[in-house]
Amino acid sequence: MTVIGWIILGLLAGAIAKFLLPGRDPGGIIGTTLIGVAGAFLGGWISARWLDHPISKGFYDGATWAAAIGGSLVLLIGYRLLFGNSRN
Repeated sequence: MTVIGWIILGLLAGAIAKFLLPGRDPGGIIGTTLIGVAGAFLGGWISARWLDHPISKGFYDGATWAAAIGGSLVLLIGYRLLFGNSRN
């Protein structure tokens, strides 16, 4: 999959992660979107590195989606833990 594909997947994964973890985020919609894109790359890297599932699979591969959403969730939770109390 190309970098553009991972960015699109990251945008969708960020939206799904936001749906699964509702609430106010310190970065708003832009921050959540960037976290989704970074999470997709992180999930793809972890999947390729340790789970022996190469990221060259297609856009519609379920394991690729699971890795992207999982990476987005991990980054969103970490972001909330680090910066969640800074916004009232």
